[in-house]
Amino acid sequence: MPRGSKDKYTDKQKRKAEHIEESYENKGVPSDKAEARAWATVNKQSGGGGKSCGSGKKTDSGEKKTARSDSAKRAAKTREGKPRASTDSLETQTKESLLKEARSKDISGRSTMSKAQLIEALRKHQ
Repeated sequence: MPRGSKDKYTDKQKRKAEHIEESYENKGVPSDKAEARAWATVNKQSGGGGKSCGSGKKTDSGEKKTARSDSAKRAAKTREGKPRASTDSLETQTKESLLKEARSKDISGRSTMSKAQLIEALRKHQ
């Protein structure tokens, strides 16, 4: 049986879990396992509870979805044998990681640069 409160889930997520649970029960899965699988499926699809409560995170489900998609695409390229060249993925990196790379290449003025300026400086440095 799934643990924890379902208060952070939207009504749509609750309906989806209920529908999935009924589907599993129709296939002969025991009720407790069907419920656990249904909530696991909802979590996998939406990244967890959609309501903003006391979790401390401010990332909405749309941002989570694009982040997962971007990560999957990078992983697929790696599996194909293509190295992750930092110049190809500069736009996808966070400003913090760009700063770290600029620091390793000793680019002056990096601390006051915007993300776009960091990308430009890193491209020029290569």
